[in-house]
Amino acid sequence: MLQGSDAWQPSADRATLQQRAAMLRQVRDFFYARQVLEVDTPLLARFGVTDPHLSNLTTHLSGSDHAWALQTSPEYAMKRLLAAGSGCIYQLGKAFRDDEQSARHNPEFTLLEWYRVGFTAPQLMAELGQLISLLLDAPAPQSLTYQQAFSRYLQVDPLAPDSHQALQQALANYPEFADLAQRETDVDTLQQLAMACVIEPALDASVPTFITHYPASQAALARLSPSDARVAERFELFYRGLELANGYHELTDAELQQQRFISDQQQREQLGRPPMPADRRLLAALQHGLPDCAGVAVGFDRLVMLRCGQSHIQQVLPFAIDRA
Repeated sequence: MLQGSDAWQPSADRATLQQRAAMLRQVRDFFYARQVLEVDTPLLARFGVTDPHLSNLTTHLSGSDHAWALQTSPEYAMKRLLAAGSGCIYQLGKAFRDDEQSARHNPEFTLLEWYRVGFTAPQLMAELGQLISLLLDAPAPQSLTYQQAFSRYLQVDPLAPDSHQALQQALANYPEFADLAQRETDVDTLQQLAMACVIEPALDASVPTFITHYPASQAALARLSPSDARVAERFELFYRGLELANGYHELTDAELQQQRFISDQQQREQLGRPPMPADRRLLAALQHGLPDCAGVAVGFDRLVMLRCGQSHIQQVLPFAIDRA
């Protein structure tokens, strides 16, 4: 088979594409049975994301004096629908990120995202566990808090005032990134390094594992825990060596969301990334009133990788980026 830019053949074989189609149908049947409405929001929008660790691909339209962003997630548009009274909704479609290309990342990918009005984070985790069981024949998930995971695998309390120094000392035992850890001055970046390089690989690959209650500084669009303001009602799901999902008990406070957008801009400046204007329409929707809800985004292509036993995302895409 031809390689690189001259290859016209699909990246995935026919058997994988059949499995992919079957999984798409299963997802839609899963939500149809639960009366969750499928929606289809724009891929191209006026605003991108302020998240300092994400970058939108952009384009220009004839007659427009500003850039348009290909969406990294349908989250903002879906929350506008929720604020308008849509009820529980899901979306299964394309998203784009100007990010690394690797065995787990393709710039264009398929994302499954859904929001459940009236659900708490544990209720949404339970529903996600049911979907994972259906698609992957996986066992019931286990759960660890972020604090428990760091204590178990690194003997560090990530919520303690001296966690930065303690984590640097713990990571000194890992020569492959010890120097990087010693130079890192931002505690969140250091924790993310520890999570990706030490904790995730140490998780039991045979059981889906939720990591819950992330530090408040990593809340993203999640609300803080009413019982412990040091942590957010945010969770991620890991299984068989892959991060599969990121979910929140959603933040509904427009003023607090505006403050987080400002904080994102400050972090972007520190990282040397260009500023991104905050999505005024999302803030207006929050001011109108977002219902109490929980939401989660799931990397669909990674689910296909696990179901088909593939190690590279290119192997489950009809055409990966090098053949697009």
